[in-house]
Amino acid sequence: MESDIRLRSPNATDGMSVHQLIDRCQPLDPNSSYCNLLQCTHFSDTCVIASASSDEQDVYGFISAYQKPAAPDTLFVWQVAVDSRARGQGLASKMLDEILSRPALNEVRYIETTITADNDASQRLFQAFARRYQAEHDVNEFFDRQRHFKDQHDSELLHRIGPIVRPAPAS
Repeated sequence: MESDIRLRSPNATDGMSVHQLIDRCQPLDPNSSYCNLLQCTHFSDTCVIASASSDEQDVYGFISAYQKPAAPDTLFVWQVAVDSRARGQGLASKMLDEILSRPALNEVRYIETTITADNDASQRLFQAFARRYQAEHDVNEFFDRQRHFKDQHDSELLHRIGPIVRPAPAS
């Protein structure tokens, strides 16, 4: 399957496919289809979609991210979604690497994301990312279950990774 997957920036025609992917990736928080359309258009430079090479609407994965307005050296990763058909193949890591390889993001030195304490897969993904990029990895409470979510959502822990050491270009 790996050879059948193409990583690329999303576009407006990907919005509904992303929306359906996120619905299949429980327990991810669902966004509105309009939100996913905005992610695929307004934030296409900082998002990545993994689709079948033969059918762009056959979506295997998606990462939504954005550069923080007050800290353009920081990329905030909002969601990482990988379809069950593609799990266990390192697709999430490849998608993160693909985003960071883009020349427009050369100034990014830090990655931030929030993860609930029970989301082991996401924690492993970002721990491995920090090791791969030889970066510090700090974890602190960010949004509290009671204070911010009124007991409607688990607390979100802020993972801050950086500064990132990018691999030297091949010569």
